[in-house]
Amino acid sequence: MASGEQELIETEQKFDVGSGFVLPDLAGSGTSMAPPDIQQLAATYFDTGDLRLAAARITLRRRTGGTDAGWHIKLPVSADTRREVHFPLCPPDEAVPARIVAEVAQWTKGEPLRPVARLETHRTVRRLVDQSGQVLAEVADDRVTGSRPDPAEPDRWRQADAWREVEVELVSGTRELLEATAGRLKAAGATPSRSPSKLARVLGTS
Repeated sequence: MASGEQELIETEQKFDVGSGFVLPDLAGSGTSMAPPDIQQLAATYFDTGDLRLAAARITLRRRTGGTDAGWHIKLPVSADTRREVHFPLCPPDEAVPARIVAEVAQWTKGEPLRPVARLETHRTVRRLVDQSGQVLAEVADDRVTGSRPDPAEPDRWRQADAWREVEVELVSGTRELLEATAGRLKAAGATPSRSPSKLARVLGTS
């Protein structure tokens, strides 16, 4: 792997919630919830004109804010697990770096990549930790605004949707913890997300 690159396995479940949803206490036996961490995220997503990456359930984005700013490629592994490859940020006016273009070339087949969506997210993260302080899972309460390029003026963005969702992502915890946390969220009124990703919701491909 080249210098600056990082590869992760991401296992998460996503839920749709209303604007008035109250996040329940998700602590369980031997776990507690850490204080909230507020983050402001901005991400631009890239794909071909005919959305070849989206058709393959692959996402490519440049994101700022939070703890993992950079270029991200997400590739499907299973229903709730994806392989995520991270690359360092480059100047905002730079096109998709050549080494990232090469990573997705087998799906784009030489078609140019262009911005297809933009997401601005106000994120409140609550971490589930064990008695030693080790992070087992992260619960992200996201208020999202999604935009797409204006067909009449591709350099301008037009809001397509706004919503709230909650994601539970494993860090060092078990799948049993993930399912238990998901159960508590559903008991509080959350429903499994109708879209596999934020990008799919904005693009209308779910």
